[in-house]
Amino acid sequence: MADDGGHKVEQSPGHTGGPREYRMEELAGLAGITVRTLRFYRERKLIPPPRREGRIAWYDDRHLARLRTIAALLERGHTLTGIAELAEALDQGRDVADLLGVGTPTEEEPVRLTPEELAARFEGEVTPENLAAALDLGYLGTDGGEIVHISRRLLDVSSALVREGIPLAEVLAAGERVRAHAEALADLFTDLILRHATEHDLHRLRPLARSVVEAELSLALDRRINKRA
Repeated sequence: MADDGGHKVEQSPGHTGGPREYRMEELAGLAGITVRTLRFYRERKLIPPPRREGRIAWYDDRHLARLRTIAALLERGHTLTGIAELAEALDQGRDVADLLGVGTPTEEEPVRLTPEELAARFEGEVTPENLAAALDLGYLGTDGGEIVHISRRLLDVSSALVREGIPLAEVLAAGERVRAHAEALADLFTDLILRHATEHDLHRLRPLARSVVEAELSLALDRRINKRA
């Protein structure tokens, strides 16, 4: 049989209509890499081990998705060492906070999703490139077989924007720009509070800083809307 791209796909003898499986050469062709590169990725443990059937190694769509994500991460400037660390977390189920390099959020609620639930949230938009961008931003991590989104509010807003017709790639690009401004605002309020209070007060006064930002953003949106009216 052949896949949609014209590549010959050979099924394992015991295949019964479940997930497709590929030999090494077939998987490399579908991923657009050489067999030598695939072997290198396997040796570096960037992909999980294949299923063995005698002397034949069988790979499936999970391996193909991983390879496409690796390609997207490499295009965004990630190193193989960094990707290997991510792959280890994907395979061993490291805690999402460790993976993202942050402590457990004190206000934002992480959301656990299966890959199918994530795809349903962003139907047709969960491409390897968008997945790599979300990982790059720290929006997504993994815990065992589950995907973890770092913030329910960000997940809900992102999926709502996509439902309104805004491409997920543009939502993620906007998120990256917002992140830079948010970091600057956080630095501003942290410095302001710590000049006049203590570390304990920083946590207590956090809602006040958030309210200032929300009010200023609301007023700024009012000004933009009025200009266009």
